[in-house]
Amino acid sequence: MKYLTFALTKGRLAEKTLSMLEKLGVTCDEMKDKHSRKLIFTNEELKLKFFLAKGPDVPTYVEYGAADIGVVGKDTIIEAGRKVHEVLDLRFGKCRMCVCGYEEAAELLEHRELIRVATKYPNIAKDYFYNKRHQTVEIIKMNGSIELAPIVGLSEVIVDIVETGSTLKENGLMVLDEVCPLSARMIVNPVSMRMENDRIRELISSLRDLIREEQICV
Repeated sequence: MKYLTFALTKGRLAEKTLSMLEKLGVTCDEMKDKHSRKLIFTNEELKLKFFLAKGPDVPTYVEYGAADIGVVGKDTIIEAGRKVHEVLDLRFGKCRMCVCGYEEAAELLEHRELIRVATKYPNIAKDYFYNKRHQTVEIIKMNGSIELAPIVGLSEVIVDIVETGSTLKENGLMVLDEVCPLSARMIVNPVSMRMENDRIRELISSLRDLIREEQICV
């Protein structure tokens, strides 16, 4: 039996994923060693391998078959546009992709005026404004604190992830529209889905049942 390889997004998403898998009896003791310098972690008994990666790299590993399964945020899946199967909403890491700015910018959106949009997610922003709002905009790709852009006059609005909205509020900004809801998702390589169909579907089914149980208990 070949190994099934998981690419997990570093940080909270990986921790939560491993916690869920552990409830199903899918464990990897090597990953619990905080001092380990290993890059690949193995469960020989279950024939599983795990590695941690930055979010934007996870869909790439999965598309090219370096990983059979990945766990990553929905925002990264949409932005990357990789050829992978999105098979399960894991229901954690919930937040929203939103258009934000000063209150007066709402009028610019309403009248579909030509505006500048600062964002870390140019593909998501382009799809939203061009295909859903049918509004022509100038998109400015940024990497740092996006909230700064309308404050210093670089852009009229931003497209960014909103969790609590406290940073927006502290800086006089607000959510003007919601682009899409976000959460952690499981993705699968298309070839792996065919070749290891039974194993992968069994895992998906077990995770789906676990999520359903946890939702009932909340």
